[in-house]
Amino acid sequence: MKNFVEYIPIFTTLFSIFFFKEIYQHYLFKKTTYLMWWAIGVLTFGLGTLAESINILIGWSAANIRYWYIVGALLGGFPLAQGSVYLLMKKKFADSTSILLSVFIVFASISVILTPILLPDNFDYKLSGKVFEWKWVRYFSPIINIYAFIFLVGGAIYSALKYYRQGIKEAPFRGNIFIAIGGLLPGIGGSFTRAGYVEVLYVTEFLGLVLIYYGYKIIKENKLHIKIGHSS
Repeated sequence: MKNFVEYIPIFTTLFSIFFFKEIYQHYLFKKTTYLMWWAIGVLTFGLGTLAESINILIGWSAANIRYWYIVGALLGGFPLAQGSVYLLMKKKFADSTSILLSVFIVFASISVILTPILLPDNFDYKLSGKVFEWKWVRYFSPIINIYAFIFLVGGAIYSALKYYRQGIKEAPFRGNIFIAIGGLLPGIGGSFTRAGYVEVLYVTEFLGLVLIYYGYKIIKENKLHIKIGHSS
């Protein structure tokens, strides 16, 4: 019998659709590269939880585990982190890392597609990279996740501290703190997944995306209020 936690990815997927529509409209209005990457990040986040939803509603399949690993474990927080790179770093560095890591992810994805699937004894049909016969395939995702942690979580903390030192302790500071915590939670859940507790990931993904959205809304609305104030 399934428990409620296993159905959480369905709600996360629906919420990601709502979040994506809002941030994509924001991107169309501002036409900035960092918002484009953040929109892609929210989309891939939802595609990852869609795979988890398929697993609970339809059942386990080799095709879905490969799809889940590519969009969830390999892409993961990379697009969101890359948005922060374009926002905080020089364009040359951002462009170079975009190309380098995109090539890396393509190679890792091909490896995931090609690896044979080997189901262990007493397999519980939960989503896990343990079924990949080429065990080295699982070494790609930590590299991407470390990069995402440094620039998504680290970038948000850096921005929060910058605003705090400037005496801005309201919306920009609080918004970035929420984004930092939201970016950290799925990584924590991912570490539990590697230990066999995928349900922890389902909870942290949902909470993480909600916190990222809340932080994004705080910062976005604050900037809007500043513009209105300047025009009055």
